[in-house]
Amino acid sequence: MQLEKSALGNELWFTSASLPESVSELLRRGELSRAESEIRKLLPNSIGAARVRLEFELDRISRWRHEFPYTLDQGFEELRKLIPNLERGEVEELLARGCLDHAVVDGEVRLLRRFVPNAFWLCPELKKKRRRGRDELSRIAKLALKDRAQRVVEAAKHVGSEYVLPLRYRVKAVASVKPGAVPEGEVVRVWIPLPRVSGLHPEVKILGAEPQPKRVAPEDYPQRTAYFEVEAEREGARCEIEYEYVSRGFHVEVDPREAQVDESSEVYELYTAERLPHIAFTPYLRELAERIVGGERNPYLKARRIWDWITSNVRYTYARDYALYDCISEYVAREKRGDCGMQAILFITLCRIAGVPARWESGWYMNPVRHGMHDWAQFYIEPYGWLYADPSFGGRRHGEEWRSEFYFGSTEGYRMAANIEISAPFDPPKRYFRSDPVDSQRGEVEWGGGNLYYDKWDFELKLLEAESIEEAED
Repeated sequence: MQLEKSALGNELWFTSASLPESVSELLRRGELSRAESEIRKLLPNSIGAARVRLEFELDRISRWRHEFPYTLDQGFEELRKLIPNLERGEVEELLARGCLDHAVVDGEVRLLRRFVPNAFWLCPELKKKRRRGRDELSRIAKLALKDRAQRVVEAAKHVGSEYVLPLRYRVKAVASVKPGAVPEGEVVRVWIPLPRVSGLHPEVKILGAEPQPKRVAPEDYPQRTAYFEVEAEREGARCEIEYEYVSRGFHVEVDPREAQVDESSEVYELYTAERLPHIAFTPYLRELAERIVGGERNPYLKARRIWDWITSNVRYTYARDYALYDCISEYVAREKRGDCGMQAILFITLCRIAGVPARWESGWYMNPVRHGMHDWAQFYIEPYGWLYADPSFGGRRHGEEWRSEFYFGSTEGYRMAANIEISAPFDPPKRYFRSDPVDSQRGEVEWGGGNLYYDKWDFELKLLEAESIEEAED
């Protein structure tokens, strides 16, 4: 389904307004308290986008503090849980080597909330010191993933269809606001992601909800949600929705000699454009795209060169709050690191610069053994249409060659895709800044007093059932 331009509003429209130099310099130095005071002085005389940008920076300051909670001493204790023989003096050494994600907050070094797993990705030699033990569920999930991908390729070749091996999922999503987060009697507004109807998901059915949603966004909405209003009680507030949907694997054999793009099409117009601030054609990214693509003119092979560069050079690490990045695509390109969504945004950006239509897709990875939030991308090549690209799953650091081949063009179908665009407004729209102004995987919660950040509520996606439709019919 083709998106309407009117549905592609941008939650981050105000970031085009520049910050006053006095504020920018304080933020650059990590002097958050002084920056906060300066912003509050400027707000009364600010209007329009400039005012919204200042209000957003106030919100970001609270997020910086939330995302970097540990002192170095506290970080040492966290690391010792996995590296029992770690000495206190080694922490400064790891910090200096770039192993520990940190920020300077009001003159003090603070460590990222998820600095521990990142340390093992940034400095792999630390794994030798780590307390032994393997996650058996992760091992089984990886085996299931590889088997599923292989069967998708075989089925697509055998039946002559691109979308194959449908699975029916039954899921319950629950949002729970914590006691005391909202005054008793106040109305809480909740948005819970829902699968979009698409080639990936040809069927989506809501089975029940408590309470009944006030609004369910259209089935092809860019960031699809069910919207609830519930009154806060002493024990908090809760809403849930149960649904089932069909998800299919996708694979097509591409002949690069046939690949082309129609530069006069609406797809080309929409999906080769900037979407600021994160899909941005900066001088650095333009130069990088030119260097990667070189003299290649074939659109499929352009996308392949971009894919090979990202999957070979960008390592997976957990990210801080997406709201704390000024331009995700340039950050990933410069630092050569990022989580699944950040790698997807870089792929999309470089493809668009190179004249290859590309777009976002996200929601959850729904491996029946273990599921979790996930983001990926798509790119458009005629006569094949939208192909899939999942750079974090296809990264060469996995050490599995099948991944880099399969995930350029194909998907295994262990997915729940709720979003086809970044920073798209909800239906109905939020009144306050979103907890995630880019993606929508857990949804959002707010009340009359403002947005509720993730520390004020919990989200759970329960996988109740996953079955092969063919097997169920035998």
